[in-house]
Amino acid sequence: MTRPTKRKPPPIPSLAAAPSQLPAVVPPAHLPPQDQSHDSLDRALRGALAKLSGGVSPHAFIEAWSDWAQHMARSPGRQMELTEHARQNLMKVLALATTPNGPPPFAPKPYDKRFAHPGWQAFPFKMWQQGFLAVQDWWDHATEPMRGLRIEDADRTRFLARQTLDMLSPSNQPLLNPEIIQETVKTGGRNLTEGAAHFREDVTKTLTNRHDSPPAGYRVGEDLACTPGQVVFRNDLIELIQYAPQTPQVHARPILIVPAWIMKYYILDLSPENSMVRYLVQQSFTVFMISWINPKAERRNLSLEDYRKCGVLAALNAVAAIVPDTPVQAVGYCLGGTILAIAAATMARDRDRRLASVTLMAAQVDFAEAGELLLFLDESQIAFLEDLMWQQGYLDRPQMARAFAAIRAEDLIWTRAVHRYFLGHEDVPTDIGAWLSDTTRMPARMHSQYLRGLFLENRLTAGRFAVEGRVIALKDLSVPLFVVGTETDHIAPWRSVYKTQLFTDCDLTFVLTKGGHNTGILSQPGHKGRHYRISHRPAGALYVGPDGWLAQTEPVPGSWWPDWTKWLATYGGGLVAPPGIGASQRGLPALDPAPGDYVRQS
Repeated sequence: MTRPTKRKPPPIPSLAAAPSQLPAVVPPAHLPPQDQSHDSLDRALRGALAKLSGGVSPHAFIEAWSDWAQHMARSPGRQMELTEHARQNLMKVLALATTPNGPPPFAPKPYDKRFAHPGWQAFPFKMWQQGFLAVQDWWDHATEPMRGLRIEDADRTRFLARQTLDMLSPSNQPLLNPEIIQETVKTGGRNLTEGAAHFREDVTKTLTNRHDSPPAGYRVGEDLACTPGQVVFRNDLIELIQYAPQTPQVHARPILIVPAWIMKYYILDLSPENSMVRYLVQQSFTVFMISWINPKAERRNLSLEDYRKCGVLAALNAVAAIVPDTPVQAVGYCLGGTILAIAAATMARDRDRRLASVTLMAAQVDFAEAGELLLFLDESQIAFLEDLMWQQGYLDRPQMARAFAAIRAEDLIWTRAVHRYFLGHEDVPTDIGAWLSDTTRMPARMHSQYLRGLFLENRLTAGRFAVEGRVIALKDLSVPLFVVGTETDHIAPWRSVYKTQLFTDCDLTFVLTKGGHNTGILSQPGHKGRHYRISHRPAGALYVGPDGWLAQTEPVPGSWWPDWTKWLATYGGGLVAPPGIGASQRGLPALDPAPGDYVRQS
């Protein structure tokens, strides 16, 4: 890659100097004007209802049930098929009564750990388990698409049926769960007493919105987010951290990491043995990290454009001032990867050559196949969320977490509830658990624009996403891309992440790694049981679909991080002496030790 000509770094924007370019959210044009007081009353009522329902619109799911039921009512053949399916399932379960040691006809889904205790293989618990799984199998079959039934309504009906079944599962009933019975006998009922105390504590915490301090050994800045560095730039939206070098020489081109604002940045700098940042620094890279502010109600009007200009571009300008005349290797994670892709496409359109490479980790650019999160997104759902945010000025992470947890309710809700309330077990503290409880908020305007423009309308890959009045295209990207998906990601499904290959023509390396949205990314070398698949697509090569790619790409044991750092080194510009921390002569002195102030905001 040719080095750019020397030029003065662009000025670093502040929020005051960078007004939002995206339009404010307004009612659709076809709606008649409403009296403001009446509209406010309606929105306040819907906002209060949204708080009770966790932001889920009842209208959307009632409509789905109605659509499914009406199509089922006029499908006598399908009704006959389901009746026969129910009879077959019943006979399979009843057969266990005569052959209790025979192989079970139904098996839990791979991610369902509720029936892992060996007691479920004994009679009569095995009958209850198999009866539940038989009903679950029937509902899976009953909610398969029918001719004329909207696919999203079939998916929502299946989701609601699964939520109901998960609530009624025998694993949740103390008298039907062999593990609870065994623990109650063993402890003389102490597990139920301790579980009641845990339940009272959790209810109190939820009602009072109390934020607990992290457990001992998991303090931010001491045990987590403790890689040495300095805050070298701060505006009203971000702090920029520059990490101290740990090798005599470093690669010339620095790394700028853009994390998601839905989370605290230190998911990438957890405990020292589990820190991507520390690993990169130890591999001779100069690393900069964005730390987003945790916005409150007064910042409700922050826009998606503010996050691009005063977040990504402000950080890039600061890095360019500290390491001048050197392209940057940009890394984006989750939503941070999406805004980085938008920023990179805009830079490509505007002939801004300050990027040497782009890495996108568990980040989507196309949202047509965004997995089960789409169950929560249509006009009714988004309007419901907008009313909730209109009332409080932001969307709180616990409100988002409920939607994420509902997707895997059998594990993230009910299994935890059984362990905590019936078995009396305390939650075991972990670095990632401490991070998960360190919640953030998203400003109302930005989140509404993100949901509508990207999730609902999929503008970025449809050629309808405009920045500063002009449409951008991912096809304009010419820098090398490194794209990472994770096998069991239910937030950014890997096939959706893979579609980055469909909308770009540049040199691209794709990795599919074992794990979920967070655990797949945190894949430090030496972690047992890890594997990944990796492939390289030269610029201009023909597209291969995800299933074909999976069939022809063999898994490699171990962590994907070493292959990534080799790739980064390829575009790293050679080894040089480490740059200084900050650039006082350019107005960027070291301000505070890492991790800074913004990450501590609750």
